[in-house]
Amino acid sequence: MSGSYDDSVGVEVSSDSFWEVGNYKRTVKRIDDGHRLCNDLMNCIHERARIEKVYAQQLTEWAKRWKQLVEKGPQYGTVERAWCAFMSEAEKVSELHLEVKGSLMNEDFEKIKNWQKEAFHKQMMGGFKETKEAEDGFRKAQKPWAKKLKEVEAAKKAYHAACKEEKLAISRETNSKADPALNPEQLKKLQDKVERSKQDVLKTKEKYEKSLKELDNATPQYMENMEQVFEQCQQFEEKRLRFFREVLLEVQKHLDLSNAASYKNIYRELEQNIKTADAVEDLRWFRANQGPGMSMNWPQFEDDEWSADLNRTLSRREKKKASDGVTLTGINQTGDQVSQPNKHSSVSSYEKNQSYPTDWSDEESNNPFSSTDANGDTNPFDEDTSPAMEVRVRALYDYEGQEQDELSFKAGDELTKMENEDEQGWCKGRLDNGQVGLYPANYVEPIQ
Repeated sequence: MSGSYDDSVGVEVSSDSFWEVGNYKRTVKRIDDGHRLCNDLMNCIHERARIEKVYAQQLTEWAKRWKQLVEKGPQYGTVERAWCAFMSEAEKVSELHLEVKGSLMNEDFEKIKNWQKEAFHKQMMGGFKETKEAEDGFRKAQKPWAKKLKEVEAAKKAYHAACKEEKLAISRETNSKADPALNPEQLKKLQDKVERSKQDVLKTKEKYEKSLKELDNATPQYMENMEQVFEQCQQFEEKRLRFFREVLLEVQKHLDLSNAASYKNIYRELEQNIKTADAVEDLRWFRANQGPGMSMNWPQFEDDEWSADLNRTLSRREKKKASDGVTLTGINQTGDQVSQPNKHSSVSSYEKNQSYPTDWSDEESNNPFSSTDANGDTNPFDEDTSPAMEVRVRALYDYEGQEQDELSFKAGDELTKMENEDEQGWCKGRLDNGQVGLYPANYVEPIQ
């Protein structure tokens, strides 16, 4: 590398040595490089933190997706739980990597940023104070020696020029002696020229030697002053190098999860969950819940379906109330908020298990259930037609209507009660879709 000192224009740099004029600039540049390296290290840590965050997010998304797939898939039992343990591991590791990301940014990144701010001080005119101080220090230390070096270079140049001129004069004098055309006067001039050249050589040589001696005498002081400034730069750089080493060790601790107790526990727990997978237990469960171990309603003797269908075709109002109630086959309890009524409820639609005379007729004269008896009194079996206030009620149980004039609903459905409960425990109501029919009174409750 070559360079020139501002106050010593014309001084040639012949080597890459630090002691050459202007070659201290590499040391000065190192200060600026230190500031840039702080930025590079912060960018490096920031990118790694972003990678940790993305990896954590990917782990979480992977765990969520596969947990749903496994839970909805055909796998069952202890092996399913062991499989899902991998998703739990991913979620926990994701949390650890988010912690790593936080440590890198909140601790390491901020630490470098604060150190850089304290170590490097920007100037109003640009650059850093530390760089200018080093530049000025080297310039001051090198200026006297560079000045003498410039004098040496000039003396050396003059001496070499005198020597060249002397050789030319001697050569001309020698050639003139062999030339008979030259007169003695011309020959005398050439001889005088040689003599003057020799004297110039002696003078320039003396001056050259003198300036070189002065330079040699100034060199120890020059080296001492340069060493002093260089050592200051070394101390500044040493602080940066030690700080970088300290930060890199902290980054290593934050990245190394192998020494974290929580990280070890995650995989210890994962191993335990996998080892709990028991093929025998899973096969036993499948046999009991999906195989021969399941319960079965085996076929049994049933009454003639034709008789039952015939009874269901009769009108509810034409049936005699059974003494022990009837079985309501349309009941399906959902939820556990209210207990289900007894299968043999006192509520009856007044049509179950009754026989009727074969000679029954619709004629009023023979109908014992006509609206007016022989004494002109009203029939006690006629429905109460007095208007009732409509009330909103909520179903407590599922009910499947057994006849066309009965409503069907699910537990939790809301409907409107149009008439009060009759003697048989039935109410008239209307669904929200407009359908009107009967339903068991104890299957609903008023909406408060």
